[in-house]
Amino acid sequence: MEEIVLKNSDIKVSRICMGGCPMGGYGWGDTQENELIGAVYTALECGVNFFDTADTYGLGQSEITLGKALEGKRQDVVIASKFGVRIENGKTFYDNTPQWIEKALEGSLRRLGTDYIDLYQVHYRDGKTALEDVVETLEKLKAKGYIRSYGLSNIHKEDMEEIIPFTGKFASFQDEYSLACRKNEADLLEISEKLQMTPFTWGSLGQGILTGKYTKENVCFESNDRRSRDIYVNFHGEKLMKNLEIVEHMKEIAEKYEKSVAAVAIRYILDFIPESVVLCGAKRPSQILSNVEGSGWSLNKEDVEKLDGISRDITSMD
Repeated sequence: MEEIVLKNSDIKVSRICMGGCPMGGYGWGDTQENELIGAVYTALECGVNFFDTADTYGLGQSEITLGKALEGKRQDVVIASKFGVRIENGKTFYDNTPQWIEKALEGSLRRLGTDYIDLYQVHYRDGKTALEDVVETLEKLKAKGYIRSYGLSNIHKEDMEEIIPFTGKFASFQDEYSLACRKNEADLLEISEKLQMTPFTWGSLGQGILTGKYTKENVCFESNDRRSRDIYVNFHGEKLMKNLEIVEHMKEIAEKYEKSVAAVAIRYILDFIPESVVLCGAKRPSQILSNVEGSGWSLNKEDVEKLDGISRDITSMD
């Protein structure tokens, strides 16, 4: 398993991270706790030491399940969680105030069953709280030992001006990116280089479309799966057909390297985005086994260029 030290920190993580959104048990079809915990165990056995979650995934359920799975293994893993999405009285809004950061962290620590979080991330900026106040609060929590480092999520090029004064403070940032979604590619490359933060990609398998599991005949989800909604464009209309075209090329490359299709999707990101970490959600051990095949090898230049070319015009469909 390839590893990397997060920028501005001493935290060493596997370049493949298990994403915790499916662990929330909401919006990804049927999930079983025993399979989710089994997926964590399998990840650990395969050299994955990095687990990413958030306080809003399943309204805290993801953190509870992850904490249960990692009981007795805390010293061997790196846990990342997020704050900033607040849900009260049936309304969802963003809150980055110092008061909410401290309250959110207290809840996450309790649910995870730990006394510190390795990487605490701003899930979304609230458009109100000064970043200076956010950083000051996170630095205080770091000094007290409640967090080891901190990062950003869902930021883009237009946010750089606000972040520049705090260069050297943030360890990481994450954005959606995959062969099915390349709209944030330029931002990922520029932000990571200029602001010296380790780039993470979420949605790295295009919510599953890049696993090779789906065809136009079997893309059908129950109402309890978010991918049934049109907003999840990877599984609908013209975008679906383009994604399936990309997958056909991925299958040829996967066969050539004797890897899973998902591994090709992951390997492309690891090779294309320098010093990156790929976040991949999983519901069961078999998905972990498929994902970890993305580590420890590289695509040759010809195959990188082939995948780059076939997916290059995908941005206009996002």
